[in-house]
Amino acid sequence: MKNLLKKKLAAGEVVIGPFVGIDSPDLVEVMGLAGFDFCVIDTEHGPMDPESIQHLIRAAGLSGMTPVVRVPRAEPVDILKVLDVGAHCIHVPQVNSPEMALSVARAARYHPSGMRGVAVPRALSYGLEPLDHALEEANREVMVIIHCENSEGLERLEEIAGVEGIDMVFVGPYDLSQSLGVPGQIFHPSMVKAVSRALDAINGAGKPAGIFVTSPDEAGKRIEQGFRYIGYSVDSLIFGNACRDVLSTLKNHRQGI
Repeated sequence: MKNLLKKKLAAGEVVIGPFVGIDSPDLVEVMGLAGFDFCVIDTEHGPMDPESIQHLIRAAGLSGMTPVVRVPRAEPVDILKVLDVGAHCIHVPQVNSPEMALSVARAARYHPSGMRGVAVPRALSYGLEPLDHALEEANREVMVIIHCENSEGLERLEEIAGVEGIDMVFVGPYDLSQSLGVPGQIFHPSMVKAVSRALDAINGAGKPAGIFVTSPDEAGKRIEQGFRYIGYSVDSLIFGNACRDVLSTLKNHRQGI
C-alpha cells in the first residue's frame, strides 16, 4: 500500500476529511471523487465492523482518498482486524497514558517495530507478493493516530505524544469538553486553554496535530491555530445539511412564483 495521507503530511500540507458512519461504499467513493484527502471510517460509534468496512476502504482507495479507520478501543485485536482489511491509518480513542500509546504503536506494526500478528490478508495482497517485502512496506506506510479526548490523557500528553511509533495526535473536542465538565461547549475558556495546551504538547513532540470541526469557518480557525489534519464533520451531517440548503433555495423559488 502507498499511504498518500502520510506523504502529504510529511510535505507539510493541510489535509481534510470527513468521518464516515453510513455503510455505503458509493457515498465514500463520491467523497473521494469530490476531493477529500481522507475519510475516517468509524467503528467506535455505529454498527460497522471489519467485514463491512473493507468495502468502504476499497471505495476510498479507488477514488484517491486515504482510508482511515477509527477502532472501538485500544485493543490489539481491534487494531489488527481493521489493518488486515486494508486501513492505511488508524484512529485510536481514549489513549490516556504513554504505556497505552506504546501498546497501540506496537499493535499496528510487525517485527521489529511491533507485535502485529502475521497472516496473508487483503492488506498483504492475500500473500501474492513476497512476505518480507509486504511486511516492510506495511511498517513503513501505516500511520498511527491517537486521540486526546480526556483530561487524564491531556495531563500526560507530553509523554504520550513523544512515544515512538505514534505518528499524530488528534484532539477530540466534544469528548474532551465532557471530560472537563463543559459538555459540548468546545470554545468554553477551559476548552480554549486545554486545546492550546494540547497543541503545544503535540508540536513539542514534533508530530502533526489533528482536530474535529463542524464548519468551514471553524476549520479555518483551527488551521490558523496550527492544526494540519482536519476531521471535517460526519457524512450524515454533510449530506443532510446539503439537502436542507437545496430545499431551502427551492422553497424560496417556489414562493416567488
